[in-house]
Amino acid sequence: MPESPSRLRVAVVPVTPLQQNCSIVFDEATKRAAVIDPGGEVGKILQGIEQLGVTVERILITHGHFDHAGGATPLKLALEKKQGGAVPIEGPHVDDEFLLTRVPEAAARWGFSGFEAVASERWLVDGDTVSVGGLTFEVLHCPGHSPGHVVYFQPEARFAVVGDVIFAGSIGRTDLPRGDHATLLASIRDKLLPLGDDVGFLPGHGPTSTLGEERASNPFLVED
Repeated sequence: MPESPSRLRVAVVPVTPLQQNCSIVFDEATKRAAVIDPGGEVGKILQGIEQLGVTVERILITHGHFDHAGGATPLKLALEKKQGGAVPIEGPHVDDEFLLTRVPEAAARWGFSGFEAVASERWLVDGDTVSVGGLTFEVLHCPGHSPGHVVYFQPEARFAVVGDVIFAGSIGRTDLPRGDHATLLASIRDKLLPLGDDVGFLPGHGPTSTLGEERASNPFLVED
């Protein structure tokens, strides 16, 4: 949870055997929310939404890998039925469209079934914004782990949802289709670290950290 006086609140719902950090981000003042990276276990995500008492306005995707996007389609349908209004799927950058269309096949290669392809209703580019209640998230295109990966940054809360770009003590893998190690490092150095050392972030897997902590101690970022 961001510790600033911002209205942003974040609840994490780990999903799939890969323990992907699906998050429910919401405006405490309006109880309007977005679900970021619903990778699976939709019933578990819906239970979290119910417990928080929020209304979901949109579903946001950081990138097209199945453990981050595989539950987006059934979640959209369930929320639209429950809430009685449209809940669009937005993001990532269009360069990840090939991953979203192949979610079922990718999941099957890992031994998982029941995942669905995803059709984004709004592709995002660097500099776009998305709203959640009265809050605005800035979109940063951060390729490398996948070509269309994006990060969602909320400047007032000094908080970012970074998907699989960077982790506490590590960075995203680049041995998957169209991954690139040099591009990933450039995304971190040119897009994320300039946000400021005080910025906290939720990665796609594992614990939260701050950009300052990673700048100082992450073995992939510390200069020799």
